[in-house]
Amino acid sequence: MQQEINTKNLTFYSQKAIGIATFIGGPLAAGYLIRENYKALNESEKGNKALIISIIITIALFALIFSIPEHIIEKIPKMIIPAIYTGATVYWVEQTFGAIFKQHEENAYAFFSRWKAAGIGILSLLVIGGGLFAYIYSSTDFETENLYNTQLQQFTKNENESLVFYDHLDNGNSFGLILELDNEVIPKWKENLQIVKNMDTLKGLDSAILQQNKILLRYSELRLDIFDLLKKALKEDTDKYDAQLSFLHSEIDKELAKLN
Repeated sequence: MQQEINTKNLTFYSQKAIGIATFIGGPLAAGYLIRENYKALNESEKGNKALIISIIITIALFALIFSIPEHIIEKIPKMIIPAIYTGATVYWVEQTFGAIFKQHEENAYAFFSRWKAAGIGILSLLVIGGGLFAYIYSSTDFETENLYNTQLQQFTKNENESLVFYDHLDNGNSFGLILELDNEVIPKWKENLQIVKNMDTLKGLDSAILQQNKILLRYSELRLDIFDLLKKALKEDTDKYDAQLSFLHSEIDKELAKLN
């Protein structure tokens, strides 16, 4: 494309205009503007290919972003990814159209305004946003989500009600505390274990929720171990299990840290 050609009657999107549109609207905006430049040069086939490639890159980009764990993506500065694909696009435009743009500019021929390019970038952003919304909406199983949330609420209710036991521990008598453990506290944590196992059988849960279920399962097992051990200590009227109880509580703290 470096040969001298007559561009007097042609209008292009400049390198800077494409850069602005790309930063706003992503690779899709770049593909559209590059296609328009190719069309002006009567090279529509190359333009269509550029647009198709930009669509593929856009899909691959979002697939990559969604595949990165949330705790990692949060650490990446928000401008890094747009800066990378904008820089790559501007470099490619320079390599492909640089000589033509230079000749066109030296002859004082027309370029489309950067405002128009920015508008196309915004339109591209809206198209991508609409597509993402449609994908998320269509891929979300709201029935499963509601069922999961209902079970999680019951889990939390059982947890809060059972932990009141610690308020009674210093003031209650052993017989009453053992009855509370047998009739209320331990059954609630057995129920919570079953709730987590039931939640794991729900279809369509994403990997983050499945990982959370693993933590909740371990957390529930530790709670049950602690209350069983407390019951044993109360029955035997001994403090010989204090070290073991302390260890189990430290393990619980680790699981809670993972959830947070």
